[in-house]
Amino acid sequence: MKKYILLGCGLLWMVAAQAQNGKWQNLFNGKDLKGWKQLNGKAIYEVKNGEIVGTTVLKEPNSFLATEKNYGDFIFEVEYKLDNDFNSGIQFRSQSKADYQNGRVFGYQMEVDPSARRWSGGIYEEGRRGWLYPLDLNPAAQNAYKPNAWNKYRIECRGSEIRTYINGIAASHLVDAELPSGFIALQVHGIGNKQEDAGKHIRWKNIRIMENPPASQYSPYDTIYVVNNVPNTVSEQEKRNGVRLLWDGVSTKGWRSAHKATFPEKGWEIKDGTLSVLPSDGGESTNGGDIVTEEEFSAFDLEFDFKLTEGANSGVKYFVTEKESGPGSAIGLEFQILDDAKHPDAKLGAAGNRKLASLYDLIPSYKFTNSHKKIGEWNHGRVVVYPDNRVEHWLNGHKVVSYVRGDNIYKALVARSKYQKFPNFGEAEKGHILLQDHGNAVSFRSVKIKILR
Repeated sequence: MKKYILLGCGLLWMVAAQAQNGKWQNLFNGKDLKGWKQLNGKAIYEVKNGEIVGTTVLKEPNSFLATEKNYGDFIFEVEYKLDNDFNSGIQFRSQSKADYQNGRVFGYQMEVDPSARRWSGGIYEEGRRGWLYPLDLNPAAQNAYKPNAWNKYRIECRGSEIRTYINGIAASHLVDAELPSGFIALQVHGIGNKQEDAGKHIRWKNIRIMENPPASQYSPYDTIYVVNNVPNTVSEQEKRNGVRLLWDGVSTKGWRSAHKATFPEKGWEIKDGTLSVLPSDGGESTNGGDIVTEEEFSAFDLEFDFKLTEGANSGVKYFVTEKESGPGSAIGLEFQILDDAKHPDAKLGAAGNRKLASLYDLIPSYKFTNSHKKIGEWNHGRVVVYPDNRVEHWLNGHKVVSYVRGDNIYKALVARSKYQKFPNFGEAEKGHILLQDHGNAVSFRSVKIKILR
């Protein structure tokens, strides 16, 4: 009899769990904060007129009203309104652990950012990696936020795929496997000692979630840019967008030595999904030498992850024609890869045009706060060449260089550079993509390309 009762309870529990999956559930009952708990700072959270109201408090760190339950795959919706413009966000798949910064909340955050940069709807990782999807990557969503009005946020999480929407507009699309589940939380951002920001309010209502929703409940695929942090993979949306791997993560297929027919016999290593230059004497192409794609490209969106060692120098070049010969690296436009603090090349050139992510010896890169990762961490580089010859360099989600290949300004810069001796430098109709051997240990992965037409 006891066995029968336990089995019956188990079946009832399973039926109840299944009933929740694929069904909308309210996370806020409109009366009190049952099912929620406050973490970190001591901002004020209270219920008024069927809304949760958060109020800023002086000298308190970021405060979070978190669900007591964790969620993995789900669709989440909430409406919010700012009484005054200030920063906030919706945490999801987030954690608070005693052994991590004394319980500091960390995890994904759908940003509420009414400032001039207009990044509301982007994805930030609170307490750890920082910006994962800044809205510079999707300018079409930067006008979706409505000031002094109710805004509707939607978050979709399915496995490693994360998508956000603001007022029905696709804002960000992230593929990331770091946090498979965690709590949801409403943030009141800390204001420090700013008296003028004390007592500001943010309001939330119509808070609901659908756990383990069927595929039919997710939004249809769109065409916005995808940030994919899972190494050497191409997501389904990336494929639809025309993205493919340029290096397969396991072999030398599609690559060869510059000016040669085969891949270098030494100086490069493929291991654990990374393609690495082995350290030698610090000279240009004196060990294994540069490697280039077998294909040539005209207009494209190139992406790559790279990791520097201390004092290292390397580069990713494009429009490499191999028409020039001589010692050193093959000639081409270069996305500079450099330890700016420890390599002497950072102090050469003009106005910092040999620093990380610069168009080497021509245009210095703009340095954003937190745009550079620490030495030994992976960075994400991107070079976009449009059919009309506009070119952009991106570093960790920030556009840091912009120019027009072949215009008068470009020609003037070339005329004052080390490249002035090469006729029509960088203006070829098409060329190879090159990874540079500069004699220092540097690693690459997730090398991808999309052809632009």
